[in-house]
Amino acid sequence: MAGNMTRTSTSKDGVLRDVTDMAMGGISAMFATLFTNPIEVVKTRLQLQGELAARGKHAVFYRNVPHGLFVIGRAEGLLALQSGLPAMLGFQFCLNTFRLGVYRISERRGFITGTDGRVSVVGGAIAAGLGGALGSIAGTPFFLVKTRLQAQAAKAIAVGHQHTHSGTFNALKDIYRREGVKGLFRGVYPQIPRGAVGSSSQMVSFAYAKQWLRDRDICATSPLMLSFLGANLGGIVMTFCLNPFDVMATRLSNQPVDSNNRGTLYRGMSDCFLKMLKSEGAGAFYKGVGANYLRLGPHTVLLLVCWDQLKILEEFLRS
Repeated sequence: MAGNMTRTSTSKDGVLRDVTDMAMGGISAMFATLFTNPIEVVKTRLQLQGELAARGKHAVFYRNVPHGLFVIGRAEGLLALQSGLPAMLGFQFCLNTFRLGVYRISERRGFITGTDGRVSVVGGAIAAGLGGALGSIAGTPFFLVKTRLQAQAAKAIAVGHQHTHSGTFNALKDIYRREGVKGLFRGVYPQIPRGAVGSSSQMVSFAYAKQWLRDRDICATSPLMLSFLGANLGGIVMTFCLNPFDVMATRLSNQPVDSNNRGTLYRGMSDCFLKMLKSEGAGAFYKGVGANYLRLGPHTVLLLVCWDQLKILEEFLRS
């Protein structure tokens, strides 16, 4: 009888810890998003600027991140720099609840660590990639709305197709009414490799950067600085791997649809890839890469530092 109670208690505690791990990932991401969303707005517009037009054959409203922030603030007001914030918070919560949650659960349960406590490259990549893919699928409706809201701009500086949604919940309701559930998951296919590749590269590089620093006794007594330096490397690697899929996801999410709810610019991910390559060249897949790092760099630092501190707090409260 007592043995059964012990097993039940242990099982319950394990499930509760798993849920806590997943919630910590989502909360950490929402915290980081509050500070980095303005750069996300600029990044979205940089990725849509010159859509399917050869270089030099389109107007350039946004030259880089500082210029984009200035132009948007001047033309639309400072609040425009937080366009799509509720949708972005929803996307980041969905993405990182799975992404960081699956990774943390796998790490804590020993699925991706060896006998020496080090994270396995293959195991870490699989756990992070699986979590990132699941989180990206779950968050696709929010990414779709986020992209459309952030692309909406004053006529003088508009790029890409201009939707007319008045807010996150209005957009979700409007898309569902017009296009059904399928419409809410428009652009999901590039989201899967975007989440998987981005998460794998970020989490593995983050874990290994921290281990490399520990082995050399760098910041070994400062968990906060260790997380900060590790997160910076994670942001660089993630940006390089993620950007092509991010551009395609943005393009597919923002394109207009016809009366049959089919995209009028791209038929799907492969069609988007080929049209971008033919019309804009290979460089198009790295449009907004500077903005992506300037967002992902601080975002990764804030996210992973917050996540690490929540893990430390959790362990303290349980001890």
